[in-house]
Amino acid sequence: MMFNLIESLGRIGLIALKEFAMKPYLLLWLCLCPWNLANAQELLLAKEYRHHNIQGWAMSEKLDGVRAYWDGKRLISRNGYPFTPPSGFTRDFPPFALDGELYSARGQFEQISAAVRAQNGDWSALKLHVFDVPHAKGNLHQRLATLQSWLEKYPHAKIVVIEQHTVQDFAQAQAFLHKIEAAGGEGVMLRDPQAPYRGGRSDQLLKLKSRHDAECTVTAHYPGKGKYAGKVGALGCKNHHGEFRIGSGLSDAERAHPPPIGTVVTYRYRGFTAKGLPRFATYVRVHQAF
Repeated sequence: MMFNLIESLGRIGLIALKEFAMKPYLLLWLCLCPWNLANAQELLLAKEYRHHNIQGWAMSEKLDGVRAYWDGKRLISRNGYPFTPPSGFTRDFPPFALDGELYSARGQFEQISAAVRAQNGDWSALKLHVFDVPHAKGNLHQRLATLQSWLEKYPHAKIVVIEQHTVQDFAQAQAFLHKIEAAGGEGVMLRDPQAPYRGGRSDQLLKLKSRHDAECTVTAHYPGKGKYAGKVGALGCKNHHGEFRIGSGLSDAERAHPPPIGTVVTYRYRGFTAKGLPRFATYVRVHQAF
């Protein structure tokens, strides 16, 4: 049987098998690492708000947490990696899928990230804040009502349904944004409540922020002057917009020990220059992909 199986693989398959036979550790790597490829969900992803007609849409606070998908049995990251929550964390979770963010409070991203990445991290302050129930029937509000009904039976579940507000006009959405930003929040999510849940970038889910964020790769360390003498004054960065410098947002510790060249970092900016480069780019943190 094994011979017939190998024979059916053909010449390419035989070459691969011989290569793996010579390097057994590659077989182990294949068994352990592609878990994320098989289990990754195509999640709904947002686009930036660009003067869309959002009257009648739903709006909610954009949480600065870690994206998490509950598949009915496991919590999975955006890239398909399984989280390892403490025993009992998902005890009262429903048997149906949920999409949301592992979150505790504003300004706590670093702590949230550290907790969910560690094997025995502290999840005591975390809950899954849910913004959609992907496979439930109906519009967004009806889908979320499905989860709300579950939580009435299991009130101790570590789940929060993110409150949705109906948009009357853009002025209301902008006022909501300013209120959230004044309180230390990140921004606003805008959603067409009649649109079904579909994976991928969507015009039915938009981010509204005064400052945008993006990622770039560190290409250089530029020396500082004055009080930053002997430290890094700015990071050289590159992405699809081009090459530019980021000099703001770095702490003294980060200037002394900057992200190594080749590191992907997150920055915030306000629009673009005439040359198409990010305006007022400010360093946020090393990008952490889950």
